[in-house]
Amino acid sequence: VQLQASGGGLVQAGGSLRLSCAASGSTFNNYVMGWFRQAPGKEREFVAAINWSGARKYYAESVEGRFAISRDNAKNTMFLQMNSLKPEDTAVYYCAALSRTARWGSRNDADFGSWGQGTQVTVSS
Repeated sequence: VQLQASGGGLVQAGGSLRLSCAASGSTFNNYVMGWFRQAPGKEREFVAAINWSGARKYYAESVEGRFAISRDNAKNTMFLQMNSLKPEDTAVYYCAALSRTARWGSRNDADFGSWGQGTQVTVSS
């Protein structure tokens, strides 16, 4: 599956953004999907993941209650609604697909693949 993230931008602290991840090339609803982010000088970190149907999700503690992951399999697209944004949310955001051999609940980026080109999110204070 090929993935392309979009929707990033510059927003003030407390604001909202909605990221999209468009999939092509394979059956999107076969995959558990996830969002990661990488801030300058830091390692890539897990943000959220969603199962094939959208009924099950898990989040990083740092975004729990502020971010919401969802998907529309009919449109081969995944979303990340980000609310109450903080300057520490500034990063390049990536979408990826969980390897079929990896366990549900993984937060390890080595268990994810098909990384899309990221989208920059900048939150000003």
